[in-house]
Amino acid sequence: MPTALTDLCRYPIVQAPMAGGGSGPELAAAVCGAGGLGFLAAGYKTADGMYQEIKQLRSLTDRPFGVNLFMPQPSLADGSVVEVYREQLAGEVTWYETDLGDTDGPIDDGYEAKLAILREDPVPVVSFTFGCPSRAVLDAFAKVGTYTVVTVTTAAEAQAAQWSGADAVCVQGVEAGGHQGTHRDDPHADGTGAGLGLLAALGQVREAVQIPMIAAGGLMRGTQIAAVLAAGASMAQLGTAFLATPESGANPLHKQALTNPLFTHTELTRAFSGRPARGLVNRFMREHGPYAPAAYPAVHYLTSTVRKAAAKAGDAQGMNLWAGQGHRLARELPARQLVEVLAAELDAARAALNFPATGSAS
Repeated sequence: MPTALTDLCRYPIVQAPMAGGGSGPELAAAVCGAGGLGFLAAGYKTADGMYQEIKQLRSLTDRPFGVNLFMPQPSLADGSVVEVYREQLAGEVTWYETDLGDTDGPIDDGYEAKLAILREDPVPVVSFTFGCPSRAVLDAFAKVGTYTVVTVTTAAEAQAAQWSGADAVCVQGVEAGGHQGTHRDDPHADGTGAGLGLLAALGQVREAVQIPMIAAGGLMRGTQIAAVLAAGASMAQLGTAFLATPESGANPLHKQALTNPLFTHTELTRAFSGRPARGLVNRFMREHGPYAPAAYPAVHYLTSTVRKAAAKAGDAQGMNLWAGQGHRLARELPARQLVEVLAAELDAARAALNFPATGSAS
C-alpha cells in the first residue's frame, strides 16, 4: 500500500474515474501498466458490481490503482418539479419509443456496502466525489493502509477534507468534463460565472491546506500537466483524454463526438442528471437544459431510459456526451501509448523550464 502520493506510480498522470462505463478494468489496467494511476468508477454500480471489477482489475495488473465512490446525496428534490420535467420530456418518449425511468432509485449509491467491501478487502487508493466522508470513515481507511483522496472545487472544501483526515485532494476546475464535484449542490450558483477555473482553484487551495493536490479539469497535453505541477499540484488527472482510447468503455458515438466538428463546445447542464455536469452541447441539452430542476439523482433515473434508447438508435443528439473543455484535443491512441506520449510531452516541457525529469527523484 502507498505511503505517499508520489509512491503510487511512475508518472504524475491519473486516469479520472468516469462513472457510467467510461473507466473500467481494461482502461485502468492499461494506464497502470504504462506508469500512470488507473481508476475504477464505482458510481452507479452495485457493491457487488464494484467488487467484481476490482477482482478483474487485479487479474490484469499488480500496480496500485484507485476506486472512486459517490457520496450519498441529501434528498432535496421537490417531487412536483420532477413531475413537471417528466412532462417536458414527453416528446423524447415518443421520439425514441421508450418510457421514462423510475425516479425512486437509491440516493446513497450503495455507499455503506461499498465502504464495507473496501475496508474488508483494501485497495491502494479510494477517492470520493460529491462531498467529504467523516473522519471515522477516513481513519478506518488509514488503518487498513488505503490512501484517500477527496474531490474539491474550493478552498473551503479542501479545508474540510484536510480536517477530516484525507491524504490528498483532487482539485477540480470548472473546465472538467462530467459532473462537478461540489460538496453542496446550490442551484443559485448556476450560470456562466459559476465555478473556479483550475489554475485559480489550485492557487487558492494551495494556500489553504498542506496536503498534496491532484489537478483536474480540461487537461489534454503534457504541457498542461507541466503547468499544473508548476502551480503546486503533485499529479494531474485526465478524463476526456482517456475517453477516446480503445480501452475506454464509452459508447463509440461518444468517442467520435469529442472531435466531431458538429459539436463545437461544452456547457454545464442539469438536463441529464439534475446536477451540474459538463458535456458537449447537443439537441437534448439545448431543449431541456433550461428547464431541468436541481434534482439529482431523480433526474438521472428519469432520463436513463431515453439516453439508452438514443444510444441504441445511434443518435448522439439524445445522449449525455460528457466532455471537458479540451475535448477537441482528444487523441485516438491506445491508453498505454497515450500515457507514454503525455509523459514525453511533460518531460519536454520540464526540460524547457529546467524542471526535474519525470520519474526522477525530487
